[in-house]
Amino acid sequence: MDGSAQPPAAAGDGGPDGGSLAGGGEAFGDRSLNQGLSVLVGLALCVTMLGLGCAVELGQLGQQLRRPVGLLLALLGQFVAMPLLAFLLALIFALDEVAAVAVLLCGCCPGGNLSNLMSVLVDGDMNLSIIMTASSTLLALFLMPLCLWIYSRHWINTTLVQLLPLGAVSLTLGSTLLPIALGVLIRYRHPRAADLLVKISLWSLLVTLVTLFILTGTMLGPDLMAHIPASVYAIAVMMPLAGYGLGYGLATVFKMPPHCKRTVSLETGCQNVQLCTAILKLTFPPELIGSMYMFPLLYALFQSAEAGLFVLAYKMYGRDGYKQDTLGEEEDTDISYKKLKEEDVADTSYGTVTTEEHNSIQMEPTQTAL
Repeated sequence: MDGSAQPPAAAGDGGPDGGSLAGGGEAFGDRSLNQGLSVLVGLALCVTMLGLGCAVELGQLGQQLRRPVGLLLALLGQFVAMPLLAFLLALIFALDEVAAVAVLLCGCCPGGNLSNLMSVLVDGDMNLSIIMTASSTLLALFLMPLCLWIYSRHWINTTLVQLLPLGAVSLTLGSTLLPIALGVLIRYRHPRAADLLVKISLWSLLVTLVTLFILTGTMLGPDLMAHIPASVYAIAVMMPLAGYGLGYGLATVFKMPPHCKRTVSLETGCQNVQLCTAILKLTFPPELIGSMYMFPLLYALFQSAEAGLFVLAYKMYGRDGYKQDTLGEEEDTDISYKKLKEEDVADTSYGTVTTEEHNSIQMEPTQTAL
């Protein structure tokens, strides 16, 4: 347990890149900058969770609970596949404890609002997307600290992992329930206002990420990005891409239709980076986490770019096939309906009715060839 005797500032010395990973801690120790970023991240998280709550309808939630496929997919994707993927990548690239905790934290986060927007663009199942995002957010209250505790055992002898604030993580997750509940209430009583808040929350995702990049880039300088090793950049590129693939494979195992496969794929690969940033910023001392505060921002950049490429590919190559499939289903329905009508007429034509004068009615049998 020699790691416990080390001073906190030396927490980044656990691996070959440890010294560089802890770099930037002095800059993050600036009180005014630290407080400003904390306020920005906290407000962005509240707006995001409020928008998520506004997207949830109680009727749809009840239907999904009676047939909890979305809940099961959220559980398997966000708290089985992604944490295991983050753990394996941290081992493969031999990350030290600072980078490993940042990667694990991002991998254990629930789904984010970006997946809801992308699901619309690829003609996905919006009800499934929203239910998966909401379900994973609620499940994260219990499963996210559990996953962090399980997968951080490999680095247990290091100072950062021994100081891993699981209680603070749970408290941060619990604080997100209030804006979610408020959003659900707004959706129930004021649907139009809820629609507006959903749009605001989606735009706040983009504005927050851009603002954080600008603030950290201009105030801390390019030296901050230089402290992040190439292996962390590689993980930021590979992790969302692998998440999209795992989600699609998971939906294939459940034999879901193509539009649901696209939805589950996006839900699995898109993490709630605002929540990850808030936990890193609000629960870890800046001198410990150092420049790895930037990892969820890098992840957000690459997950957005890769999802954008998928949307572009679908618009160029997949949309026509989707329309043809939909049209084919409608034509089949019409043909079946016409055949049914014809069969009904044939079955009931045992005789024809003729009317004569004085309102008399006669039945004339029709001969049927056998």
